[in-house]
Amino acid sequence: MAVKDLVYTEKCLFVCCGGSCMKNGAEDVIQNIRNYIKEVNLDDKYHTVRTRCIGRCDDGPVAMFSPDNIWLRNIDSRDCPSLIESIQNDSIRDSKYFLYKMGEPIINSESIPTKYRRKIKEQSV
Repeated sequence: MAVKDLVYTEKCLFVCCGGSCMKNGAEDVIQNIRNYIKEVNLDDKYHTVRTRCIGRCDDGPVAMFSPDNIWLRNIDSRDCPSLIESIQNDSIRDSKYFLYKMGEPIINSESIPTKYRRKIKEQSV
């Protein structure tokens, strides 16, 4: 098992590899992300971690990257290069993959009932 030197790591991408995400292509997502990161020499700056279920099964495959605390949804493995570029360019919020930024009142998911979304909004005011 390799041990990664995290000294130069700027972002960590946690990719859900729970059952639902795996059924929806999470393995291809993580492999394509890792391959692209290596291809463009970002291996020192970006670290990927496979996780178990992170609780957004209806939006899978999902991922969360840190330290931005932004969650991504329905990731298509073919779009991994543009996804990483969006993270680099800080334009991920405009991406169709944007799900949620921790601490904000809106979740970009069809699986969250409108009633629940309003409740979140009201609580955050």
